[in-house]
Amino acid sequence: MFEQLTQLVQQYGNSAVVNNDAVPNEHNEGVINEANNSIFSGLQKIASEGGAEQLAGLFNGSSPIDSFNPVVQQITQQLKGNLGEKFGLSSEASSGVASGMIPQILNSLVNKAQDPNDSSFQISDIISAISGNSGQASGIMDTISKYGMQFGLDQNNDGKVDVTDVLVVTKSKGGISGFIGKLFGKK
Repeated sequence: MFEQLTQLVQQYGNSAVVNNDAVPNEHNEGVINEANNSIFSGLQKIASEGGAEQLAGLFNGSSPIDSFNPVVQQITQQLKGNLGEKFGLSSEASSGVASGMIPQILNSLVNKAQDPNDSSFQISDIISAISGNSGQASGIMDTISKYGMQFGLDQNNDGKVDVTDVLVVTKSKGGISGFIGKLFGKK
């Protein structure tokens, strides 16, 4: 997952960092690396501090990925502080870079994770990578399951969204991509 995240950061870092006069050219690579590290460590921090609902909301698309999203705000603030501290960027320049990159990268990450035709990102892999332990990962997956209940994904009416529901959907409604599409609001 870290490699795919790095590719996204580099993709969006071109306009926010490389083509930004407020970032000295000798710091371009370092700033892009710091953005990558801040996203990964920011997601890990949210997971470790019990932010399962925030992460579930991010990954299931129930909350917009914009400057008002609490996950985006937390990671943006972290990156902004790191850029000022490590590279001496002004508050304005740091803020511009962070707010120009974080929402776009997270939006792209979530869209790729939700796309049944794109196997480069899997939500379970992302959650495992950021949670670091099975207790946190299962907590986040439980929260996603809770949201799945709200979206009517309990196919066998047993009161939980689990593998059995996936099997019901895969046999009757377009395979696993149909189930994932339903989970993330795609018809």
